[in-house]
Order: sequence, then C-alpha cells, then structure tokens
Amino acid sequence: MTRLFYAFLAVAAAVSCSAKPDFPTAQFTTPDGHEVEVTMIHHGSLAMSYKGYRIQIDPVLKMGATEINYSAFPKADCILVTHEHGDHFDPEAIRFLSKDGTRVLLNAASQAQLGSGEAVANGDTLRIGNIGLVVVPAYNITEDHLQFHPKGRDNGYILDFDGLRIYVSGDTEDIEEMGTFGPVDVAFLSVNQPYTMTTTQCVEAAMTLQPKTLVPYHLSDTDLQEIKTVLDTNDSGIEVLLFDSLR
Repeated sequence: MTRLFYAFLAVAAAVSCSAKPDFPTAQFTTPDGHEVEVTMIHHGSLAMSYKGYRIQIDPVLKMGATEINYSAFPKADCILVTHEHGDHFDPEAIRFLSKDGTRVLLNAASQAQLGSGEAVANGDTLRIGNIGLVVVPAYNITEDHLQFHPKGRDNGYILDFDGLRIYVSGDTEDIEEMGTFGPVDVAFLSVNQPYTMTTTQCVEAAMTLQPKTLVPYHLSDTDLQEIKTVLDTNDSGIEVLLFDSLR
C-alpha cells in the first residue's frame, strides 16, 4: 500500500553551523493512488503535503545549535502542535509559516500561550482541508516520568488521507489507548529517554499498532538499530525507516 523512496528537497535546507543538508522525504500512496509526501525536518518537526494542501507539525525554528530555514517551505494551510514544550511549540515559527486562512490547531496549554489558534483535545475529530484528523492521547506512564507529559494535556494526531492513515504520536509512551487507534498505515513513534519511549516500548507500540511502516522520531541520541532488528527478527512485516534528521 505504500511506495517509499528517498529523495531530497533541493529547495529545503536545514542550517546547522556551516552545514546545510537537505531534508529527506518519503512518499506514501493512498488506496486511490494519490501520494502523500512527508518531509523529515528535525527531531519532532515534520511537514506533509497532499493534493496541494500543506501541513506543518510541531515547527521549531531553532533547537540547540540547529536552526531550521523554513523559508524553503511554502506557507502552511494547517499547523498542528502536540504540546507546549519548546522542542514542539515555537510561536515565531508558527507566525512565520502562517498566511491568511492558516488553521493552527494546538493543545489547550499551547493555545493559551500563543493567544490564538484552535484548542483541540483528546478524542476530537475534525477535518482540515480534505483530510480527516483524530486527536489522540499522548502521555507518560512510567512512574518517575509522569511529570513530563501528564495524561490529558498533550495531543497525538492521526491524519486520514483518503484512507491512508498516518499516526504522529507526539511525546508519549506505549499507552493502552494505542490498541484502539488502528488501522494505521504509517506510525511516527517518539523514542527519546527519559521523556518518551524506550526502544523496547517502541517495539511494543509497533506490534500493537501494526503499521505497514514505522518511522521512529524525536530521537536525540537513541540507538535505533535494536528496533529494526527485533521487528525484522520476529517477522513483524513492519518496514522500519530510520532518518538521522529526526534526532
């Protein structure tokens, strides 16, 4: 159901010190043959394009020593923010990517800080352009990590592109609600200790979700090879794609 190839956007550049690497992209095919292009920008930041409709997810202009040149991207039709942490929520990036008519959908805490946009919460369903959107929970379950992402505050998103469903987890662990999210074709699962999933939790989440394609993201310095090795060894049928730009 998916056709993936590695391409590089000639017009997109991530500025980090003196290096300007291009952003890798992946393309996934809907049941009726249309393509969704996903750009792996950095850490938790993604861009998606479908039938000319442009979505930015958790855009951030600067993280540590890395600065992202968003002038390479068209203005967004919709901006999704999972939660208010600085590596996901950047009011300046939102303003830069917005145009007349841009919809900005955020969790309530981010909306309160921004002072604009539409607050959306776990369980909400709506449409953005011609794309279905389901807002799902994202939270910690490990006892000494509960303060990072408390239950009920933050969002994950499932986007439905005419039958191709892409899940972007936000900052979460392998919560029990994932058992109700399916079917999912592509899953972006956060893997970054101590704030999100361990590699073992990512494998468990993938086995629960059963996506055709898994993209670990929000990576920091996590060693991802274990995820791919375990899923391949167990004949999961899940294609694992690793992108260094998502560190």
